[in-house]
Amino acid sequence: MNTRRHRCTLLAVAGTALALSLTACQGGTDSDPASAGAPSAAASATSSGTAAGDGKSTGTSDSAGSTGADGSAEATGSSGSSGSSGSSGSSGSSGSSGEQASASAAVCTAGDITVTAVRQDGPPYTHLVLTAKNTSHRSCRLAGFPHVQFLESHKQDVPSVAKSRPATPVVLTPGAPAYALVKFSDGGTDEDTEPVSAFSLTLEGDSTVIAVTAPGSDGIAVDPAKALTGYWTPELRNGADDF
Repeated sequence: MNTRRHRCTLLAVAGTALALSLTACQGGTDSDPASAGAPSAAASATSSGTAAGDGKSTGTSDSAGSTGADGSAEATGSSGSSGSSGSSGSSGSSGSSGEQASASAAVCTAGDITVTAVRQDGPPYTHLVLTAKNTSHRSCRLAGFPHVQFLESHKQDVPSVAKSRPATPVVLTPGAPAYALVKFSDGGTDEDTEPVSAFSLTLEGDSTVIAVTAPGSDGIAVDPAKALTGYWTPELRNGADDF
């Protein structure tokens, strides 16, 4: 009898323990759905965030749309400035062809120009400025330098100064002048000078002698050993015409 009761007691205790363990297991199982619910909420929050994000990205696409083809159309419109390519017409710069035409102009002769002379600077006078003016009705090219002879006793031409040579041909339209600087002495009192009231000049390409009147009532005092002449130029230039 006692043994049977003891077994019953053990069974009862074992049943109670099993019931408790089942209850505990059920409690743990209930906690799993609760914890599982959090990820689903996070997922829904994320999905809503993504949706919101999509809304924002859609918004940016709208702003991109506002940047859209209108802006690019305006930029394309500015390409209308390609009309300025019309300036390429100037690329046909007739300047070079004009220079070629100028270079092909006939050489000036004594009958085309008038030559005058004035003193340059103040005393002591050492240089003359020759001016050759085109008095004809056609354009002509004034070549090289003036071939000057100051004295009958010195038949050789006054030497030329190479650095004064202009870079382009000197072409004179009707009425236009050209210039040449001529040195006749160093201006010293102990020089071997001779008075000159007029001198002769010829042009390149024409042997006709042009008589030029020397400036001043007494003319100029020429030292043939110091005389030099520059090339004809459209204007006198500092440096190139200093000698």
